Amino acid sequence: MSKLKLIIRFLLGLLLVLSIAGCAGSKRYESTGEYLDDSVLTTKVKASILGDSRLKVMQIDVETFKGIVQLSGFVDSAEAAARAVELARTVKGVKMVNNSLIVK
Repeated sequence: MSKLKLIIRFLLGLLLVLSIAGCAGSKRYESTGEYLDDSVLTTKVKASILGDSRLKVMQIDVETFKGIVQLSGFVDSAEAAARAVELARTVKGVKMVNNSLIVK
C-alpha cells in the first residue's frame, strides 16, 4: 500500500513539474504570461496611435513579442512615421520599437 502511495505522489509531482515547465518561455517562444502582456501592449500602442489627432492613419499594423513592438504598414509622411514610433515608445512596458513603416 505504501509503494502505491509513493508512486502516486511521484507521478503527481512529475505532472506538476511538467505543467509548470510547459508554461515557460524561451528565446523563440513566449510563455503564457508574456503572450498576455504582449497582447495588452499591442492594444495600448494601437489605441495610442489611433487616438492621436496628428495621425489619421488606419494602415499601421502593430505586433509585439516579448515587449518589442514592430510597427509596419503605410503612412503619408516621414513625420507620421516618427510620430507613431514616438507614441509607441511612450507606452509603459515597451522595451523597444522596430519601425518598418513605409512612406507612400
